[in-house]
Amino acid sequence: MTTTFYEGPYSISTDTDKLNVDLIHQFLSTASYWAQDIPKELVEKCIAGSLCFGLYHGTDQIGFARLITDQASFAYLADVFVLPEWRGKGLSKFLMRTIMDYPSLQGLRRWMLMTSDAHGLYKQFGFGPLEDTSKLMNLSYANPYTKKSS
Repeated sequence: MTTTFYEGPYSISTDTDKLNVDLIHQFLSTASYWAQDIPKELVEKCIAGSLCFGLYHGTDQIGFARLITDQASFAYLADVFVLPEWRGKGLSKFLMRTIMDYPSLQGLRRWMLMTSDAHGLYKQFGFGPLEDTSKLMNLSYANPYTKKSS
C-alpha cells in the first residue's frame, strides 16, 4: 500500500514507482559522504528492500529517505537527503514528521541512524546518542563502493 502526504506544494509518497532512481543514485554516489561511488544496481537493491519516502515538488523529486525496517520492532533510517537548492524551506522536517508519524511504524522498540552533520534535525524528533554503547556491535567497511585501482 502506498501513501501520499501533502504540505503546500510539496508531497511525500511511499510509491517506489514514482522514485527517480537516477536522481537518487546521482546524489548518493557523488554528493553524499556516506555512499560515494555506490553502484546504481546497489541503489536499486536498497530501494527494493526498504520502505522509501520520496519528497516531491509537483512531479519533480527533490528529496528522499528510506527505512530498513520490519515495521514491527525496529527501523534504521538511511540515505536521507533534500537537494541543495530546496534546503532551508523546512522540507527535511516535513520528511521526518511524515516518517515518524507513518502508521505502520508506530510502536517500534528502536529507531537508529548515523549522521555526521544533521544532529540538530534528528534531535528535534527524539534521536540522541546511544546511552550504552557497550551493547552495540558493528562490522563496517570503509569506502566499500570506491573503485580500486589495480
